[in-house]
Amino acid sequence: MKKFLKGFTFAFNGLKYAFTTQVNFRVHTFATIVAVALGIYFHISPSEWCWIAACIAVVLITELLNTSIEILTDMVSPGYNVKAGHIKDISAGAVLVTAIFAVIVAGIIFIPKL
Repeated sequence: MKKFLKGFTFAFNGLKYAFTTQVNFRVHTFATIVAVALGIYFHISPSEWCWIAACIAVVLITELLNTSIEILTDMVSPGYNVKAGHIKDISAGAVLVTAIFAVIVAGIIFIPKL
């Protein structure tokens, strides 16, 4: 049980690191707060909450994975390397795709309520 609980400490340390060092993670966190506030304000339905929650989770997860890929890439390839740059660009692209999807879903949910 002690090892299990220690795992939460590591996970929260990872979230703290991402929040304190990654501007984009803070931007996505702010967007999360805005989306939740809008959901409360507009009294969105349970199914709409599911979509908003899924988008929030996918964007934050993708941003966390992008951060870990960037750190690992820098660790194994400290000097300039074209392929390392492609790896980092591709992982950033994954975040962009999820963020665009989240904006589209938010538009579908919130625009009709305006």
